[in-house]
Amino acid sequence: MWAVKLQQMQDGRLYIAGIGAGIENTPDGMQSQVLLAADRIAMINPANGNTKPMFVGQGDQIFMNEVFLKYLTAPTITSGGNPPAFSLTPDGRLTAKNADISGNVNANSGTLNNVTINENCRVLGKLSANQIEGDLVKTVGKAFPRDSRAPERWPSGTITVRVYDDQPFDRQIVIPAVAFSGAKHEQDHTDIYSSCRRLWIIR
Repeated sequence: MWAVKLQQMQDGRLYIAGIGAGIENTPDGMQSQVLLAADRIAMINPANGNTKPMFVGQGDQIFMNEVFLKYLTAPTITSGGNPPAFSLTPDGRLTAKNADISGNVNANSGTLNNVTINENCRVLGKLSANQIEGDLVKTVGKAFPRDSRAPERWPSGTITVRVYDDQPFDRQIVIPAVAFSGAKHEQDHTDIYSSCRRLWIIR
């Protein structure tokens, strides 16, 4: 092996910087290697008087300004910041403060807070809601007036039911069967028949 080494003793500590290159026969076959020994290793491109390192290795870390990788395999990915704004753990847990997703999303479970659905939403399963703002069903109950001339006060007269559509979507009106009980009765020797009529006004 060829090697160049510099060393200096300072305050009882030995500082070493060196480079070595060699070829050796290993159980796996011949192997060549280049070894660097230093507390800090940096690589600088001197073009145009540049003094900014492309990468720096110090301690157990390597610092790079810009990296282009074709394939990356990393057990954990963490962004800068305290706390980090983005992290991906080996078990596939992704944590991000903000995300803009334009493609398809498949999720089996989760929690969403303060979400706005801009377009159509289809729910194939059961939907449970604690609070619904805006009515889904309006029910109106009306009773026919009573004829005060008859002692039995039979239902007689006309009622008007007004329906106001105050929602921007189309709704269906269901008019159930009318339960009416009336009969002929006599007053001052004149037959009087109960008559009821219902009018609908929809707006």
